Amino acid sequence: MTFWTLRKIVLCSGGFGLATYNLVWSDHQLLTTEKLSAEAKRPAHLKMISKKGLPSRADHIKALKETPEYDVLVVGGGATGSGVALDAVTRGLKTALVEMDDFSSGTSSRSTKLIHGGVRYLQKAILKLDYDQYRMVKEALHERANLLEIAPHLSYPFPIMLPVYHWWQIPYFWVGIKAYDFVAGSKNVKSSYYLSKKKALEHFPMLKKEKLCGAIVYYDGQHNDARMNLALILTAVRYGANCANHVGVTELIKDENGQLCGAKLKDNLTGEEWPVKAKVIINATGPFTDSIRRMDNPDQRLICQPSAGVHITLPGYYSPDSMGLLDPATSDGRVIFFLPWQKFTIAGTTDTPCEVSTNPSPSEADIQFILQEIKKYLNSDVNVRRGDVMSAWSGIRPLVLDPSKGNTESIARNHIIDISESGLITIAGGKWTTYRSMAAETIDAAVKKFPDRLKPLSESQTDGLLLEGGDEWTPTMFIRLVQDYGIEPEVANHLANTYGDRAFAVAKLAELTGRRWPVVGNRLHPEFPYIAAEVRFAIREYACNAVDVIARRLRLSFLNVEAAEEVLPKIIEIMSQELKWSKKEAQAQYDKAIEFLHTEMGKNANKQVKMVSPLSLSATEINKYTSQFHSMDKEKKGYITINDLRRSFKALGQKVSDEELHVLLSEVDVNKNGQVELGEYLWLISALKSGDVATSVFAAAVELEHQRETGYKQISVERSGGGVYKTNYEKVAYG
Repeated sequence: MTFWTLRKIVLCSGGFGLATYNLVWSDHQLLTTEKLSAEAKRPAHLKMISKKGLPSRADHIKALKETPEYDVLVVGGGATGSGVALDAVTRGLKTALVEMDDFSSGTSSRSTKLIHGGVRYLQKAILKLDYDQYRMVKEALHERANLLEIAPHLSYPFPIMLPVYHWWQIPYFWVGIKAYDFVAGSKNVKSSYYLSKKKALEHFPMLKKEKLCGAIVYYDGQHNDARMNLALILTAVRYGANCANHVGVTELIKDENGQLCGAKLKDNLTGEEWPVKAKVIINATGPFTDSIRRMDNPDQRLICQPSAGVHITLPGYYSPDSMGLLDPATSDGRVIFFLPWQKFTIAGTTDTPCEVSTNPSPSEADIQFILQEIKKYLNSDVNVRRGDVMSAWSGIRPLVLDPSKGNTESIARNHIIDISESGLITIAGGKWTTYRSMAAETIDAAVKKFPDRLKPLSESQTDGLLLEGGDEWTPTMFIRLVQDYGIEPEVANHLANTYGDRAFAVAKLAELTGRRWPVVGNRLHPEFPYIAAEVRFAIREYACNAVDVIARRLRLSFLNVEAAEEVLPKIIEIMSQELKWSKKEAQAQYDKAIEFLHTEMGKNANKQVKMVSPLSLSATEINKYTSQFHSMDKEKKGYITINDLRRSFKALGQKVSDEELHVLLSEVDVNKNGQVELGEYLWLISALKSGDVATSVFAAAVELEHQRETGYKQISVERSGGGVYKTNYEKVAYG
């Protein structure tokens, strides 16, 4: 029974109900009529090959092997490459795309999550009379509005506060932000406005009050970047493109005249190689742009300057639920954003020249820089602690190098389109917001350069073209998931705002919980709305390994690296069932995912803090905590093991699983020898005191043992934010 049928049965039981039903159904018919009218205006060739199931990855690989020749072969599955593939296929060109890792595995999943025109670029355009900067902002503001329209489930208008601490800055910032609104014109999201000091603190109570004069609030957009990237890929597939992740280009093939005519591909999962023919090859590989260009010609000059942008994730209480913050002038001139996202807070970004890497890692120096900058804007009630960093990641932006300027902060985010003598078309630079216009310009350039090779059936069709999941999405669609499937509201809202109208396909895969409520939808982790069915659905969305799931299909690794590690066994178990992995393969997947979390999601940086933090305890404190440590080390071994922990919890009457015991031990076992020495424990207490570590399960366990012996009894141990325990005590006669 569909939702609309159910509504009809319930609402038609009375006259008022019938009128309500007719009103609702009329609105639905109106929306349907408008959609059909829009579709009628599209070119005849612009038809989806399927609105239900997607071709499998194996189907795409088979097509890449058997298709005689493609019109366009796109190399790179990030935002730009995906946009190019979608633009090409919707013009009627036979299109293929390959990505050496996963779709959005690089820069496109590691952005600031903003869809923006670039306020600071407009400032430069005005102050320096730079028309190129102005044109870039104008284009970006148009694309911002388009992206909010074509993926309404993944993007939304978002207010950002610019705090003002000097009176003379108010008119300066006011004029600049109003100019931003003016340039946007009819595409403006919402008008900016001024807030008094009192109102600013009401909207953003964490702000530092001292010397605050007021604030300017302006609007940009925010989105789920990796999911948006995937929506582009899936939409291109719907229109007939062959897109394969984990397939790399090992060689470019040229004809007898030295012109490109194809490439040699390699399936990085199986090692199999084969050639593919293509009339035009487009290089959209972001930071790896120059490596493909030099595959074409080893003597090519470099055109990209890679720049590392580091972000960190903090608990949600660091920011309001629906208001971001912009620091326009950090201590070294860079800009820092401080934004709520997915119920957490992300802060960044740095902008530092770097080397190209397939697994960029955040440095401790960059993490500390971000923390120090946000401290300047938050009041004394918010203790900005290193231990509150849930995750940290680094993305490499492929900035277009301007030889006349020497630092990456001044490099424009403009893009360039380069065509080599052999016909390789390279699109480089740009930013997430302008991916669509960059893609359209790239295909325009290809058609203009090779009119004899490419015969598109139309001009670009992507302006206003809805992406996967956006067709029948509405802001209240999640209610249907709650009512029709018995999914809890938080999970239903997450599904609707992640998969759009495809959320119902996910819900159909959800298993019964065995409880009265929710009826279906077993969570992977109690603190997050992700459910097991999403892992199965992720495989249908071309996820091939555990990292594809925790990083791009779900966003758990970007939100909380500890929680991501905790759910890994469950995710791998589900994937093993679906993909028929052996125990050996499952272990390899686990090891690879752990390495990813440690190197690319900031866990190694956290470990480094543990190893270098100085001991800052007084002699009295050292004696106290040494006594606590020995109270658990009954056998006087000089260290604590998992058996000591198990015995302690048993004495307290607490049932703790072996998995939880291992979490306790690994938290402080820096040298990973299965033992916690006195020095390691004293370091942990010191780090807790200084804020290098926010809270500790292990320390709570030792404290419980100490308090038990002196007459305290534990009341409860429960899971709290960030994958840690919160412990409460009560003074009682221990019995």
